[in-house]
Amino acid sequence: MAASRLLSHTTADKVQALNQLAQRRGQTLAQLALAWNLRDPRVTSVLIGASSPAQLDENVAALDNLSFTAEELAEIDRHATDSGINIWAQSSEAG
Repeated sequence: MAASRLLSHTTADKVQALNQLAQRRGQTLAQLALAWNLRDPRVTSVLIGASSPAQLDENVAALDNLSFTAEELAEIDRHATDSGINIWAQSSEAG
């Protein structure tokens, strides 16, 4: 399935807004996502994907900024919403 079919303008706008928040925090979007997951003390582990030592270092750097303001969390809540993307659709339909 072509990525353009999955990525609507609305979804791209949400990702861009989250990326801008990450940049304001001095993080990459991936670091923001990891920090957001790790901020909750009930979360005992977060799986990361790294295909190089540089990516691993970048992911670990998320630990440098795990604190979020109430405003940042509210902004994340506004933009990190379901976009109606079913990433499993192609494999589900292949049956």
